[in-house]
Amino acid sequence: MYFASRVQAGRMLATQLTPKYRYENCAVVALSDGGVMVGAQIAKQLHCVMMMLLSAEIKLPREPKAVAGITPEGVVSYNHEYSSGELDELLGEYRGIIEQEKLTHMHELNSLLGSGGVIDKSLLKAHNIILVSDGIKDAFTLDLAYEFLKPIKIEKLVVATPLASIAAVDHMHVLADDIYCLSVPAEFMDTDHYYDQHDVPDHKVAIETVENIVLNWE
Repeated sequence: MYFASRVQAGRMLATQLTPKYRYENCAVVALSDGGVMVGAQIAKQLHCVMMMLLSAEIKLPREPKAVAGITPEGVVSYNHEYSSGELDELLGEYRGIIEQEKLTHMHELNSLLGSGGVIDKSLLKAHNIILVSDGIKDAFTLDLAYEFLKPIKIEKLVVATPLASIAAVDHMHVLADDIYCLSVPAEFMDTDHYYDQHDVPDHKVAIETVENIVLNWE
């Protein structure tokens, strides 16, 4: 399935989510700038807050896949597409590089978010958390969000995305209480490939969208 834009895809997801969650305590957590465009359409319809959980990939020399991901708060999740033995070997060989990458990415992410982008965990407690992305290719992105939310007593974990890889959907069934996914391509290409409009906003615009979401409730 292809979409005209992330806004259109978000409206399609909002239509599916509204009957069940319109009058429930919900919070949308976008996983990227593109995810904000999708998530804003959901938050508008559900009349709920929206926040952003940014993350960065930690990559190693000569490794085609990221070995881990990290949030601005330093929450780390390793990529379980690697076996336990492979991860142990990589962590042993590249421990110094990995630790330096963690510090570098934490600094960069916090600089990107600024004071307006920090997640208020008190607004997530006892809520249905709707994780929103514009496309999920790697399942470890979900692991990272799950690790971040683990200390918070939430009601339900819901994943909403216009498209996801087969591996990511399989992992959603392990982590999430509810799943809304419009398309599962057999061979997942770059996320932008599935949108006619490449409408990922400038990061500043994404942050402003998050901050002003209550003013745009419909």
